[in-house]
Amino acid sequence: MISYLSGKIILKKEKFVVLDVNGIGFKVFLSKKTLSQLPEIGQNLKLFCFLNIRENTMDLYGFLDQKELGFFEILESIRGIGPKAALEISSLGPLEKIKERILNQDEKLFEGISGIGKKKIQTIILELTGKIKEISKEKSQESEEAECALINLGFSKQQTKEALSKIPKEVKDTETKIKKALEILGK
Repeated sequence: MISYLSGKIILKKEKFVVLDVNGIGFKVFLSKKTLSQLPEIGQNLKLFCFLNIRENTMDLYGFLDQKELGFFEILESIRGIGPKAALEISSLGPLEKIKERILNQDEKLFEGISGIGKKKIQTIILELTGKIKEISKEKSQESEEAECALINLGFSKQQTKEALSKIPKEVKDTETKIKKALEILGK
């Protein structure tokens, strides 16, 4: 199972990128939102992936962080929602806004997505409402990894939590979180 790729972007198209990982090109489908955030061709990219195996094809779907991948997997697990529809839904805006609109039972969120009618929209909202509440309670893996790394470097759990709480929410990358926390802890 392919769950993570790190390599150089060699091609960007409207719905996918081709990522060169040690001489092997992987075609990875991405949401419009993710495609708009990518670096230029020739730059390195890290993606969390979902491998969808069907009778005669294998498609990879890519995400910049595990939260987006988790949300996609939940969407894709709903009966009647395939990976392409789940990818379209996940690209409707920032993850937090999508969650908020679903929790507010906003059916207009799904307008314009092909293959999703009123009954399917109601099913999606019903199934996602409970699951989103569970997701919101989970601690991000990036924060957990950063916290473990800092504790392994000899900092107390209290110091680590304080330093990580001072890092802006926009910082998602574990390595960057650790560097910023070390800067804070070094003062």
